[in-house]
Amino acid sequence: MKTPNYHDFYQKALIPIGLNDLMSLKDSDAYIPGSPSTHWLIAVEGVQLPQPKIYYHWKVSIYPADCEGDFNWKKPYYCSANMESIDSATKLASSFVCSSKKDELSSTTILEKIS
Repeated sequence: MKTPNYHDFYQKALIPIGLNDLMSLKDSDAYIPGSPSTHWLIAVEGVQLPQPKIYYHWKVSIYPADCEGDFNWKKPYYCSANMESIDSATKLASSFVCSSKKDELSSTTILEKIS
């Protein structure tokens, strides 16, 4: 597996995980038993396209993290589809920040996957 491009990794938020979202996290592939995942790390990531000229698409990723922001990049809770516009990715990340603060991130990401 290729290491992510942290040069174009923009952390949007580190927000405590609410009880509803924690239950959803425990039922997901991103959950690591015994891990101190207490926060969501929401980020916009650049995905370099395979072409001679450097060009990026953007995605929003959500990782369970500890209170210091340490996370496992191999186990995201959610990754969006690639988007051509960084503005679109930033807008989506901001909506996830709002949902996570309301302890509604799990239902918001499910709706996003369906759309």
